[in-house]
Amino acid sequence: MNKASRIFCPALITPKNAVVKPTEQLSRSQKLLTELGLVKSGSNGTYQIMPMAQRSVDKLIDLVQRNMQLAGGQKITLPILTPTGLWKRTGRLEGDISEFYMVRDRSGKQFLMSPTHEEAVTAMLATNSPISYRQLPLRLYQIGPKFRDELKTRFGLMRAKEFLMKDMYSFDVSEETARETYAIVSVAYNRLFQQLEVPFVKVNAATGMMGGSVSHEYHYVSPVGEDTLLQCSSCGFAGNSEVLDSQADSCPSCKSRDLKDVRGVEVAHTFLLGDKYSKPLGATFLNTCGKPQTLLMGCFGIGITRVIAAALEVLSTDQELHWPMLVAPYDVCVIGPKQGSREQPAAEVIENELLLNVGELCGHQELLHDDRKELTIGKRLLEAKRLGHPLIIVVGAKAVQQDAPKLEVHLSRGEKLELDLSEALKLVAEHSHYKKSLLKGSFQPDKDESKSQSVGHQL
Repeated sequence: MNKASRIFCPALITPKNAVVKPTEQLSRSQKLLTELGLVKSGSNGTYQIMPMAQRSVDKLIDLVQRNMQLAGGQKITLPILTPTGLWKRTGRLEGDISEFYMVRDRSGKQFLMSPTHEEAVTAMLATNSPISYRQLPLRLYQIGPKFRDELKTRFGLMRAKEFLMKDMYSFDVSEETARETYAIVSVAYNRLFQQLEVPFVKVNAATGMMGGSVSHEYHYVSPVGEDTLLQCSSCGFAGNSEVLDSQADSCPSCKSRDLKDVRGVEVAHTFLLGDKYSKPLGATFLNTCGKPQTLLMGCFGIGITRVIAAALEVLSTDQELHWPMLVAPYDVCVIGPKQGSREQPAAEVIENELLLNVGELCGHQELLHDDRKELTIGKRLLEAKRLGHPLIIVVGAKAVQQDAPKLEVHLSRGEKLELDLSEALKLVAEHSHYKKSLLKGSFQPDKDESKSQSVGHQL
Protein backbone atom coordinates (compact mmCIF):
# COMPACT_ATOMS: atom_id res chain seq x y z
CA MET A 1 0.00 0.00 0.00
CA ASN A 2 1.20 3.51 -0.83
CA LYS A 3 1.38 5.92 2.09
CA ALA A 4 1.20 9.67 1.44
CA SER A 5 3.72 10.32 4.21
CA ARG A 6 6.37 8.39 2.26
CA ILE A 7 5.81 9.85 -1.22
CA PHE A 8 8.33 12.42 -2.43
CA CYS A 9 6.12 15.22 -3.70
CA PRO A 10 7.93 18.58 -3.27
CA ALA A 11 5.01 21.01 -3.57
CA LEU A 12 5.69 24.71 -3.94
CA ILE A 13 4.83 26.64 -0.78
CA THR A 14 4.03 30.31 -1.31
CA PRO A 15 3.88 32.41 1.89
CA LYS A 16 0.51 34.13 2.41
CA ASN A 17 1.89 37.66 2.18
CA ALA A 18 4.41 36.95 -0.60
CA VAL A 19 4.39 39.20 -3.66
CA VAL A 20 4.45 36.94 -6.70
CA LYS A 21 6.16 38.52 -9.70
CA PRO A 22 4.59 37.84 -13.09
CA THR A 23 6.53 35.20 -15.01
CA GLU A 24 6.21 33.56 -18.40
CA GLN A 25 2.77 32.47 -19.50
CA LEU A 26 1.96 29.16 -17.86
CA SER A 27 -0.52 26.61 -19.09
CA ARG A 28 -3.05 25.19 -16.65
CA SER A 29 -1.36 21.78 -16.57
CA GLN A 30 2.12 23.26 -16.13
CA LYS A 31 1.00 25.45 -13.24
CA LEU A 32 -0.78 22.66 -11.37
CA LEU A 33 1.87 19.99 -11.95
CA THR A 34 4.56 22.36 -10.70
CA GLU A 35 2.66 23.75 -7.72
CA LEU A 36 1.63 20.29 -6.53
CA GLY A 37 5.17 18.92 -6.80
CA LEU A 38 4.52 16.36 -9.53
CA VAL A 39 6.92 17.91 -12.03
CA LYS A 40 9.90 20.19 -11.39
CA SER A 41 11.84 22.33 -13.82
CA GLY A 42 15.39 21.14 -14.35
CA SER A 43 16.98 23.65 -16.69
CA ASN A 44 15.34 25.72 -19.41
CA GLY A 45 13.12 23.31 -21.33
CA THR A 46 13.89 20.20 -19.26
CA TYR A 47 11.74 18.69 -16.52
CA GLN A 48 12.14 16.31 -13.63
CA ILE A 49 9.21 13.96 -13.18
CA MET A 50 8.44 13.13 -9.56
CA PRO A 51 7.18 9.73 -8.30
CA MET A 52 3.44 10.41 -8.50
CA ALA A 53 3.58 11.76 -12.06
CA GLN A 54 5.98 8.96 -13.01
CA ARG A 55 3.22 6.49 -12.16
CA SER A 56 1.05 8.21 -14.76
CA VAL A 57 3.85 8.11 -17.34
CA ASP A 58 4.41 4.41 -16.69
CA LYS A 59 0.70 3.66 -17.05
CA LEU A 60 0.54 5.47 -20.38
CA ILE A 61 3.63 3.61 -21.59
CA ASP A 62 1.94 0.33 -20.67
CA LEU A 63 -1.24 1.34 -22.50
CA VAL A 64 0.71 2.40 -25.59
CA GLN A 65 2.64 -0.88 -25.59
CA ARG A 66 -0.57 -2.91 -25.36
CA ASN A 67 -1.86 -1.19 -28.48
CA MET A 68 1.41 -1.43 -30.38
CA GLN A 69 1.58 -5.15 -29.69
CA LEU A 70 -2.01 -5.55 -30.90
CA ALA A 71 -0.86 -3.84 -34.11
CA GLY A 72 1.95 -6.39 -34.50
CA GLY A 73 4.67 -4.19 -33.04
CA GLN A 74 7.97 -5.55 -31.69
CA LYS A 75 9.85 -3.45 -29.16
CA ILE A 76 13.47 -2.44 -29.73
CA THR A 77 15.87 0.17 -28.36
CA LEU A 78 18.02 2.34 -30.63
CA PRO A 79 20.96 4.53 -29.55
CA ILE A 80 20.13 8.16 -28.78
CA LEU A 81 23.24 9.21 -30.75
CA THR A 82 22.87 8.87 -34.53
CA PRO A 83 25.85 9.50 -36.86
CA THR A 84 25.17 12.65 -38.91
CA GLY A 85 26.45 10.82 -41.99
CA LEU A 86 23.17 8.88 -42.16
CA TRP A 87 21.17 12.11 -42.22
CA LYS A 88 23.42 13.47 -44.97
CA ARG A 89 22.67 10.43 -47.11
CA THR A 90 18.91 11.00 -46.82
CA GLY A 91 19.27 14.77 -47.37
CA ARG A 92 17.81 15.81 -44.05
CA LEU A 93 20.86 17.83 -43.01
CA GLU A 94 20.44 20.13 -46.02
CA GLY A 95 17.52 22.10 -44.55
CA ASP A 96 17.09 24.02 -41.32
CA ILE A 97 18.94 22.08 -38.63
CA SER A 98 18.83 24.78 -35.95
CA GLU A 99 16.64 22.62 -33.71
CA PHE A 100 19.06 19.68 -33.73
CA TYR A 101 21.53 19.00 -30.95
CA MET A 102 24.93 18.05 -32.40
CA VAL A 103 27.76 16.49 -30.42
CA ARG A 104 31.25 15.25 -31.31
CA ASP A 105 33.20 12.40 -29.79
CA ARG A 106 36.90 12.70 -28.95
CA SER A 107 37.89 11.60 -32.45
CA GLY A 108 35.84 14.40 -34.00
CA LYS A 109 32.99 12.24 -35.34
CA GLN A 110 29.68 14.13 -35.26
CA PHE A 111 26.39 12.76 -33.95
CA LEU A 112 22.80 13.92 -33.65
CA MET A 113 21.00 13.61 -30.35
CA SER A 114 18.12 12.11 -32.25
CA PRO A 115 14.79 13.91 -32.51
CA THR A 116 13.59 10.87 -34.49
CA HIS A 117 15.09 7.60 -35.74
CA GLU A 118 14.12 6.97 -39.37
CA GLU A 119 17.74 6.91 -40.55
CA ALA A 120 18.99 4.84 -37.63
CA VAL A 121 16.39 2.08 -37.91
CA THR A 122 16.61 1.94 -41.71
CA ALA A 123 20.41 1.72 -41.58
CA MET A 124 20.04 -1.11 -39.08
CA LEU A 125 17.90 -3.06 -41.54
CA ALA A 126 20.26 -2.20 -44.40
CA THR A 127 23.14 -3.88 -42.55
CA ASN A 128 21.04 -7.05 -42.47
CA SER A 129 19.76 -6.78 -46.05
CA PRO A 130 18.48 -8.48 -47.93
CA ILE A 131 15.94 -10.08 -45.62
CA SER A 132 13.26 -12.40 -46.96
CA TYR A 133 9.79 -11.22 -47.93
CA ARG A 134 8.58 -13.94 -45.55
CA GLN A 135 9.81 -11.83 -42.60
CA LEU A 136 7.65 -8.88 -43.63
CA PRO A 137 5.87 -6.78 -42.62
CA LEU A 138 8.13 -5.61 -39.81
CA ARG A 139 6.75 -3.13 -37.25
CA LEU A 140 9.47 -2.07 -34.83
CA TYR A 141 8.85 0.43 -32.03
CA GLN A 142 10.68 1.97 -29.11
CA ILE A 143 9.90 4.30 -26.22
CA GLY A 144 12.61 6.69 -25.14
CA PRO A 145 13.88 10.27 -24.90
CA LYS A 146 14.03 12.58 -27.91
CA PHE A 147 15.74 15.95 -28.18
CA ARG A 148 14.88 19.20 -29.94
CA ASP A 149 16.50 22.57 -29.30
CA GLU A 150 13.25 24.51 -29.12
CA LEU A 151 13.68 28.23 -29.74
CA LYS A 152 10.95 28.96 -27.21
CA THR A 153 10.08 26.30 -24.68
CA ARG A 154 6.71 26.79 -23.02
CA PHE A 155 3.75 25.12 -21.39
CA GLY A 156 5.94 22.65 -19.51
CA LEU A 157 5.90 19.11 -20.89
CA MET A 158 3.99 20.23 -23.98
CA ARG A 159 6.94 22.05 -25.54
CA ALA A 160 10.22 20.86 -24.01
CA LYS A 161 13.76 20.32 -25.23
CA GLU A 162 13.80 16.73 -24.01
CA PHE A 163 10.67 14.61 -24.16
CA LEU A 164 9.54 11.00 -24.05
CA MET A 165 8.22 9.53 -27.28
CA LYS A 166 6.97 6.27 -28.74
CA ASP A 167 8.16 5.85 -32.32
CA MET A 168 7.28 2.91 -34.57
CA TYR A 169 8.81 2.17 -37.98
CA SER A 170 7.18 -0.21 -40.43
CA PHE A 171 8.73 -2.05 -43.39
CA ASP A 172 6.64 -3.60 -46.16
CA VAL A 173 7.03 -5.26 -49.55
CA SER A 174 4.69 -3.03 -51.55
CA GLU A 175 2.65 0.17 -51.56
CA GLU A 176 -0.48 -1.92 -51.00
CA THR A 177 0.85 -3.75 -47.92
CA ALA A 178 2.38 -0.51 -46.58
CA ARG A 179 -1.07 1.06 -46.71
CA GLU A 180 -2.49 -1.99 -44.93
CA THR A 181 0.07 -1.50 -42.16
CA TYR A 182 -0.78 2.22 -42.04
CA ALA A 183 -4.46 1.35 -41.58
CA ILE A 184 -3.72 -1.26 -38.87
CA VAL A 185 -1.56 1.12 -36.84
CA SER A 186 -4.12 3.91 -37.34
CA VAL A 187 -6.78 1.66 -35.81
CA ALA A 188 -4.46 1.09 -32.82
CA TYR A 189 -3.99 4.86 -32.47
CA ASN A 190 -7.74 5.47 -32.63
CA ARG A 191 -8.29 2.79 -29.99
CA LEU A 192 -5.61 4.27 -27.71
CA PHE A 193 -7.04 7.77 -27.85
CA GLN A 194 -10.57 6.47 -27.30
CA GLN A 195 -9.34 4.55 -24.24
CA LEU A 196 -7.93 7.77 -22.80
CA GLU A 197 -11.40 9.36 -23.08
CA VAL A 198 -10.09 12.80 -23.98
CA PRO A 199 -11.81 14.37 -27.01
CA PHE A 200 -9.37 14.28 -29.93
CA VAL A 201 -9.30 15.32 -33.57
CA LYS A 202 -7.56 13.37 -36.33
CA VAL A 203 -6.57 15.60 -39.23
CA ASN A 204 -4.88 15.32 -42.59
CA ALA A 205 -1.47 16.93 -42.34
CA ALA A 206 1.57 18.03 -44.33
CA THR A 207 4.40 15.51 -44.59
CA GLY A 208 7.02 18.25 -44.04
CA MET A 209 10.66 17.28 -43.61
CA MET A 210 9.64 13.70 -42.84
CA GLY A 211 8.49 13.20 -46.44
CA GLY A 212 6.15 10.57 -47.81
CA SER A 213 2.72 10.59 -49.41
CA VAL A 214 0.19 10.39 -46.54
CA SER A 215 0.24 12.00 -43.11
CA HIS A 216 -2.21 12.40 -40.25
CA GLU A 217 -1.99 14.24 -36.94
CA TYR A 218 -3.87 13.60 -33.70
CA HIS A 219 -4.70 16.72 -31.71
CA TYR A 220 -6.25 17.68 -28.41
CA VAL A 221 -8.19 20.89 -28.95
CA SER A 222 -7.02 23.55 -26.50
CA PRO A 223 -6.48 27.32 -26.47
CA VAL A 224 -2.77 26.73 -25.78
CA GLY A 225 -2.38 24.65 -28.94
CA GLU A 226 0.20 25.86 -31.44
CA ASP A 227 -1.51 24.49 -34.55
CA THR A 228 -4.49 26.04 -36.28
CA LEU A 229 -6.98 23.42 -37.39
CA LEU A 230 -9.98 23.77 -39.65
CA GLN A 231 -13.06 21.72 -38.88
CA CYS A 232 -16.07 21.26 -41.12
CA SER A 233 -19.35 21.44 -39.24
CA SER A 234 -21.18 19.76 -42.12
CA CYS A 235 -19.29 16.47 -42.56
CA GLY A 236 -16.82 16.39 -39.67
CA PHE A 237 -13.71 16.60 -41.86
CA ALA A 238 -10.73 18.23 -40.15
CA GLY A 239 -7.38 19.39 -41.46
CA ASN A 240 -4.31 21.31 -40.46
CA SER A 241 -4.43 24.84 -41.89
CA GLU A 242 -0.93 24.25 -43.32
CA VAL A 243 -2.48 21.68 -45.64
CA LEU A 244 -5.65 23.63 -46.40
CA ASP A 245 -4.10 27.05 -47.08
CA SER A 246 -4.86 26.96 -50.77
CA GLN A 247 -8.50 26.03 -50.24
CA ALA A 248 -9.31 27.30 -46.79
CA ASP A 249 -12.67 28.66 -47.96
CA SER A 250 -14.15 25.21 -48.61
CA CYS A 251 -14.04 21.69 -47.22
CA PRO A 252 -11.99 19.26 -49.37
CA SER A 253 -14.39 16.45 -48.50
CA CYS A 254 -17.90 17.90 -48.98
CA LYS A 255 -17.12 21.37 -50.45
CA SER A 256 -19.05 23.05 -47.66
CA ARG A 257 -17.89 26.50 -46.60
CA ASP A 258 -18.90 25.84 -43.02
CA LEU A 259 -15.33 25.71 -41.64
CA LYS A 260 -14.22 26.93 -38.24
CA ASP A 261 -10.79 27.56 -36.72
CA VAL A 262 -9.74 25.69 -33.56
CA ARG A 263 -6.38 25.43 -31.81
CA GLY A 264 -4.78 22.01 -31.44
CA VAL A 265 -1.96 20.41 -29.45
CA GLU A 266 -0.39 17.74 -31.64
CA VAL A 267 0.04 14.55 -29.60
CA ALA A 268 0.65 11.96 -32.33
CA HIS A 269 1.63 11.82 -35.99
CA THR A 270 1.60 9.09 -38.65
CA PHE A 271 3.37 9.00 -42.03
CA LEU A 272 3.42 6.76 -45.08
CA LEU A 273 7.05 7.27 -46.15
CA GLY A 274 7.52 5.09 -49.21
CA ASP A 275 11.24 4.67 -50.08
CA LYS A 276 12.45 8.10 -48.91
CA TYR A 277 14.83 6.51 -46.38
CA SER A 278 15.15 2.92 -47.53
CA LYS A 279 16.36 3.77 -51.04
CA PRO A 280 19.32 6.06 -50.17
CA LEU A 281 20.33 3.83 -47.26
CA GLY A 282 20.05 0.59 -49.24
CA ALA A 283 17.46 -1.25 -47.13
CA THR A 284 16.15 -4.10 -49.26
CA PHE A 285 14.46 -7.48 -49.09
CA LEU A 286 14.47 -10.54 -51.33
CA ASN A 287 11.18 -10.75 -53.23
CA THR A 288 9.39 -13.94 -54.34
CA CYS A 289 11.76 -14.16 -57.31
CA GLY A 290 14.80 -13.99 -55.03
CA LYS A 291 15.81 -10.54 -56.23
CA PRO A 292 16.59 -7.53 -53.99
CA GLN A 293 13.81 -4.95 -53.79
CA THR A 294 13.59 -1.68 -51.82
CA LEU A 295 11.58 -1.78 -48.59
CA LEU A 296 8.64 0.61 -48.22
CA MET A 297 8.21 2.37 -44.90
CA GLY A 298 5.85 4.08 -42.52
CA CYS A 299 6.51 5.83 -39.22
CA PHE A 300 4.19 6.47 -36.30
CA GLY A 301 4.92 8.71 -33.29
CA ILE A 302 3.18 9.44 -29.99
CA GLY A 303 4.45 12.06 -27.55
CA ILE A 304 4.15 10.24 -24.22
CA THR A 305 4.82 13.17 -21.89
CA ARG A 306 2.97 15.56 -24.19
CA VAL A 307 -0.15 13.38 -24.16
CA ILE A 308 -0.24 13.52 -20.36
CA ALA A 309 0.28 17.29 -20.19
CA ALA A 310 -2.20 18.02 -22.99
CA ALA A 311 -4.83 15.67 -21.54
CA LEU A 312 -4.56 17.43 -18.19
CA GLU A 313 -4.81 20.77 -19.99
CA VAL A 314 -8.12 19.73 -21.56
CA LEU A 315 -9.68 17.94 -18.58
CA SER A 316 -8.52 19.94 -15.55
CA THR A 317 -9.89 23.08 -13.93
CA ASP A 318 -7.72 26.01 -12.87
CA GLN A 319 -7.59 24.60 -9.33
CA GLU A 320 -7.71 20.82 -9.74
CA LEU A 321 -6.08 18.20 -11.92
CA HIS A 322 -8.38 15.76 -13.68
CA TRP A 323 -6.68 12.69 -15.14
CA PRO A 324 -7.75 10.29 -17.87
CA MET A 325 -8.99 7.34 -15.84
CA LEU A 326 -6.46 4.82 -17.17
CA VAL A 327 -3.45 6.97 -16.31
CA ALA A 328 -4.44 8.53 -12.97
CA PRO A 329 -1.55 7.92 -10.54
CA TYR A 330 -3.90 6.19 -8.08
CA ASP A 331 -7.50 5.02 -8.32
CA VAL A 332 -8.51 5.62 -4.69
CA CYS A 333 -7.26 7.87 -1.89
CA VAL A 334 -8.39 7.04 1.65
CA ILE A 335 -8.25 9.77 4.30
CA GLY A 336 -8.56 8.69 7.91
CA PRO A 337 -9.45 10.62 11.11
CA LYS A 338 -7.25 13.33 12.55
CA GLN A 339 -4.85 12.31 15.28
CA GLY A 340 -6.25 13.08 18.73
CA SER A 341 -9.83 13.52 17.55
CA ARG A 342 -12.69 12.03 19.55
CA GLU A 343 -13.66 9.68 16.76
CA GLN A 344 -10.11 8.43 16.03
CA PRO A 345 -10.17 5.04 17.86
CA ALA A 346 -13.51 3.89 16.42
CA ALA A 347 -12.92 5.45 12.98
CA GLU A 348 -9.57 3.72 12.60
CA VAL A 349 -11.25 0.33 12.91
CA ILE A 350 -13.44 1.23 9.93
CA GLU A 351 -10.46 2.79 8.14
CA ASN A 352 -8.39 -0.40 8.38
CA GLU A 353 -11.28 -2.54 7.15
CA LEU A 354 -11.82 -0.12 4.27
CA LEU A 355 -8.14 -0.18 3.28
CA LEU A 356 -8.08 -3.96 3.18
CA ASN A 357 -11.25 -4.26 1.09
CA VAL A 358 -10.44 -1.41 -1.31
CA GLY A 359 -6.98 -2.86 -1.94
CA GLU A 360 -8.47 -6.22 -2.82
CA LEU A 361 -10.96 -4.62 -5.23
CA CYS A 362 -8.70 -2.26 -7.15
CA GLY A 363 -5.23 -3.62 -6.34
CA HIS A 364 -3.15 -2.42 -3.41
CA GLN A 365 -0.80 -0.50 -5.71
CA GLU A 366 -3.75 1.58 -6.93
CA LEU A 367 -4.62 2.66 -3.38
CA LEU A 368 -3.13 5.73 -1.69
CA HIS A 369 -3.52 5.97 2.08
CA ASP A 370 -3.17 9.53 3.34
CA ASP A 371 -1.78 8.59 6.71
CA ARG A 372 -0.64 12.11 7.66
CA LYS A 373 -2.98 12.28 10.60
CA GLU A 374 -1.23 15.26 12.12
CA LEU A 375 -3.02 17.24 9.38
CA THR A 376 -6.73 18.01 9.47
CA ILE A 377 -9.09 16.05 7.26
CA GLY A 378 -9.95 19.30 5.47
CA LYS A 379 -6.35 20.05 4.51
CA ARG A 380 -5.74 16.49 3.26
CA LEU A 381 -9.02 16.50 1.35
CA LEU A 382 -8.18 19.79 -0.38
CA GLU A 383 -4.82 18.42 -1.48
CA ALA A 384 -6.35 15.13 -2.65
CA LYS A 385 -8.90 17.02 -4.76
CA ARG A 386 -6.21 19.20 -6.32
CA LEU A 387 -4.18 16.09 -7.16
CA GLY A 388 -7.21 14.72 -8.98
CA HIS A 389 -7.61 11.26 -7.46
CA PRO A 390 -10.66 9.68 -9.15
CA LEU A 391 -12.14 8.45 -5.84
CA ILE A 392 -11.46 9.99 -2.42
CA ILE A 393 -12.96 8.27 0.63
CA VAL A 394 -12.98 10.11 3.95
CA VAL A 395 -13.37 8.24 7.24
CA GLY A 396 -14.41 11.03 9.61
CA ALA A 397 -16.87 11.72 12.39
CA LYS A 398 -19.87 10.63 10.30
CA ALA A 399 -18.35 7.16 9.93
CA VAL A 400 -18.84 6.44 13.65
CA GLN A 401 -22.19 8.08 14.29
CA GLN A 402 -24.65 5.68 15.90
CA ASP A 403 -27.50 6.35 13.49
CA ALA A 404 -26.58 5.39 9.90
CA PRO A 405 -22.78 5.77 9.80
CA LYS A 406 -21.56 7.23 6.51
CA LEU A 407 -18.32 7.64 4.60
CA GLU A 408 -17.73 10.73 2.50
CA VAL A 409 -16.86 9.86 -1.10
CA HIS A 410 -15.61 12.60 -3.41
CA LEU A 411 -15.51 12.05 -7.18
CA SER A 412 -13.03 13.78 -9.46
CA ARG A 413 -15.67 16.01 -11.02
CA GLY A 414 -16.65 17.57 -7.72
CA GLU A 415 -19.57 15.31 -6.77
CA LYS A 416 -19.82 14.43 -3.08
CA LEU A 417 -21.65 11.31 -1.85
CA GLU A 418 -22.41 9.99 1.63
CA LEU A 419 -22.37 6.18 1.52
CA ASP A 420 -22.20 3.32 3.93
CA LEU A 421 -19.22 0.97 3.76
CA SER A 422 -20.81 -1.54 1.39
CA GLU A 423 -21.99 1.21 -0.97
CA ALA A 424 -18.53 2.78 -1.02
CA LEU A 425 -16.94 -0.57 -1.84
CA LYS A 426 -19.48 -1.12 -4.59
CA LEU A 427 -18.46 2.21 -6.12
CA VAL A 428 -14.79 1.16 -6.03
CA ALA A 429 -15.68 -2.15 -7.68
CA GLU A 430 -17.61 -0.35 -10.42
CA HIS A 431 -14.65 1.96 -11.03
CA SER A 432 -12.29 -1.00 -11.29
CA HIS A 433 -14.66 -2.85 -13.61
CA TYR A 434 -14.98 0.17 -15.89
CA LYS A 435 -11.19 0.49 -16.14
CA LYS A 436 -10.96 -3.16 -17.18
CA SER A 437 -13.69 -2.63 -19.76
CA LEU A 438 -11.73 0.26 -21.25
CA LEU A 439 -8.69 -1.96 -21.63
CA LYS A 440 -10.65 -4.83 -23.14
CA GLY A 441 -13.14 -2.78 -25.11
CA SER A 442 -13.58 -3.12 -28.85
CA PHE A 443 -13.13 0.19 -30.65
CA GLN A 444 -13.98 0.95 -34.22
CA PRO A 445 -11.66 2.60 -36.75
CA ASP A 446 -12.63 5.82 -38.49
CA LYS A 447 -15.93 5.53 -40.32
CA ASP A 448 -14.11 5.96 -43.61
CA GLU A 449 -10.41 5.34 -43.01
CA SER A 450 -9.65 4.71 -46.67
CA LYS A 451 -11.35 7.95 -47.70
CA SER A 452 -9.41 10.01 -45.16
CA GLN A 453 -6.19 8.46 -46.44
CA SER A 454 -7.03 9.25 -50.06
CA VAL A 455 -7.89 12.85 -49.16
CA GLY A 456 -4.57 13.12 -47.31
CA HIS A 457 -2.82 11.72 -50.38
CA GLN A 458 -4.46 14.28 -52.66
CA LEU A 459 -3.48 17.13 -50.37
